[in-house]
Amino acid sequence: MTKAVIELENVSLTLGEGASSVHVLKGIDLTVRQGEIAGIVGPSGSGKSTLLMVLAGLEGVDAGRVTIAGMTLNGRSEDEIAAFRGRNIGIVFQSFHLIPNMTALENVAVPLELAGHPEPFRVAEQELVAVGLGERLTHYPGALSGGEQQRVAIARALAPAPPILIADEPTGNLDQATGKQIADLLFSKAAERGMTLVLVTHDPSLAARCSRRIAMRSGRIEAEPTLVETAIA
Repeated sequence: MTKAVIELENVSLTLGEGASSVHVLKGIDLTVRQGEIAGIVGPSGSGKSTLLMVLAGLEGVDAGRVTIAGMTLNGRSEDEIAAFRGRNIGIVFQSFHLIPNMTALENVAVPLELAGHPEPFRVAEQELVAVGLGERLTHYPGALSGGEQQRVAIARALAPAPPILIADEPTGNLDQATGKQIADLLFSKAAERGMTLVLVTHDPSLAARCSRRIAMRSGRIEAEPTLVETAIA
């Protein structure tokens, strides 16, 4: 059995204060192993994106333990977590989050430069070529289609060669055909590099392609179906 790269133990999180506070995560236990492709599904407001932010070290927790790639994040400083995330976790957002006044090449080079990589632009170019954008290196985000922008975002996430890739609704802003192309790219790159891929999606067809489906409701993870239940369904 492959090693666990994501381990959450009895994790709880409340956002907001006083009367406006919301108990978003409630006693979450979760283990994801190296090389798994896990799709997190559930209705809006169930805590999916918040759980993803916890996995990425972008949101702290009130209780429980969060261990990612062998490091427990609880009690670590923001600087420590940021440095750890830069080495171990690639993130792809629904809204791309590209820097508008930087070219595709410069956007992809950013995390490499922050990590002190000796050849950030060489690696950035390699990653853009790998996602099919070798002819778009000097284009700015505004001159790229939505699918091309998401490819740049994927190249940026892959550039530091992280063992874990996290994607929040990666096809949510794309038409069906382009969304399938982006999903194909994510799955192929994860498999090619032996990465663990965890994604949040509302798309049933995308969730069905994952090797594992994690269903959330009201801040909790629902019991995963057994083989018998799956066969009956």
